[in-house]
Amino acid sequence: MSRYRIERKTLSEQVAEQLEAEILEGRLSENDQLPSERELMEQFGVGRPAVREALFHLQQLGLIAINSGTRARVIRPTAEAVMARLSGVTRQLLSKPDGQQYFQEARAMFEISLARYAARNASEEDLARLRDALADNRDAIGDEARFKRSDNDFHGVLASIGRNPIFDAIHVALSEWLDDRRALVLQQKDEDKAATAAHTEIIAAIESRDPDAAEAAMRRHLDRHYGTYMQLKKRLSDAS
Repeated sequence: MSRYRIERKTLSEQVAEQLEAEILEGRLSENDQLPSERELMEQFGVGRPAVREALFHLQQLGLIAINSGTRARVIRPTAEAVMARLSGVTRQLLSKPDGQQYFQEARAMFEISLARYAARNASEEDLARLRDALADNRDAIGDEARFKRSDNDFHGVLASIGRNPIFDAIHVALSEWLDDRRALVLQQKDEDKAATAAHTEIIAAIESRDPDAAEAAMRRHLDRHYGTYMQLKKRLSDAS
């Protein structure tokens, strides 16, 4: 018996791989139209279902756009599309025994870096947007659903200061993966007030142009939130 496992790929996977290679290697450029379905069927010697599955896969990768009545068109992949592909994988990792700890470490590295960057580089306009986000936090205290949105928006403003679309996409992905955690933590009495106080400290450090203080304030905020979540999770597990 062979010691090697041969992976058999479907026809649609083979078609998708070849088209993806043409896009990534530049033989098909942004805004170029792909051949029609019939032409692709003839080119690859496959049926319509395989072609359609291949095109759907490329669309999911963010490499092409498909509009009814027109040929598929090559587009530039967006950071949002890349992060969306990671979403399912990340949720699976979070379900593992150490998943939450790994996620917390990754989140801390990202958020702390943003806080340090903001302390060095935030413009007056950026600071004004942070203050507005903080005001929304204060106004939302006592309204769990509204505060959860305002909490997310505060961190979104912080991510936007870098003016990097990948930062924005990572923030959106983190927000999705944090949704259940935020909802659980905010059920605790005065947790919205504690988060608002933490955001106030973070902004004060950023306004003072003190990266070390901004890092320390963000770390305290994240550690407290994570600690509260893990305590609640253990309590629920013990009660079940």
